[in-house]
Amino acid sequence: MSDVLLKEKLDGRVGLITINRPDKMNALNGEVRCALLGALEAFRADDDVRVIVLTGAGEKAFIAGADIAEFKDAKPTQQYRAMQSGNIYSAMEAYPKPIIAMINGYCLGGGCELSMACDMRIASDRTRIGQPEINLGLIPGGGGTQRLPRLVGEGRAMKMIYTGEMIGAEEAGRIGLVDEVVPAEQLRERTLEIARTIASRSPIALQAAKESILAARRMPLDQGLQFERAWFSLLFSTQDMDEGVSAFLEKRPAEFTGE
Repeated sequence: MSDVLLKEKLDGRVGLITINRPDKMNALNGEVRCALLGALEAFRADDDVRVIVLTGAGEKAFIAGADIAEFKDAKPTQQYRAMQSGNIYSAMEAYPKPIIAMINGYCLGGGCELSMACDMRIASDRTRIGQPEINLGLIPGGGGTQRLPRLVGEGRAMKMIYTGEMIGAEEAGRIGLVDEVVPAEQLRERTLEIARTIASRSPIALQAAKESILAARRMPLDQGLQFERAWFSLLFSTQDMDEGVSAFLEKRPAEFTGE
């Protein structure tokens, strides 16, 4: 594993991935993207890991954007090919296990886009978040023009993208860009508390829930409802469903195995 990224298992069920470039505000470059894809694949193959937490090293930044130095001499065709192959944003969104962004500071550009590709975002009260690409004569290229309007509404997304201005954690929470804001000193504890709760649930039901929610983005309501019903019915064939119902009736905690 590259030293630009740290990977560890917590409690056996939570996979923690840390972008480790604090001297560069954890900016994304090709090496980081490649290492992140590798870490996700390793955790995908580990059936013990049921939820992923993504964060940045240090106290200043989650991810302060792309490494702009890579833009200087990039040719359009090279940039397009690079973005088409191994797209980390799409890979995270489609990932079968839940991913939580633990946002510990600046969350800008590609970092904001990476957080939006996660299933949920828990932010410290020191977070500053935005899409500043317009200041470089660019637009967001990692899904910002697509995912941001879906989260906060078209008007707010246009304001953020057109002005390139950052917003604070409180406003980000108010408009739905982050799901919870906590004091900085409580961020890790609270995020891992949520991760452990999710990790205690049925892995196969979590996957079904994620796929069904994502289906709502691409399907008309009637097709989405049918997709949901199909997954709901299929889960009746699982040992986890039997265990969940039995545990409920017997008034005891369920022990899900993912079978």
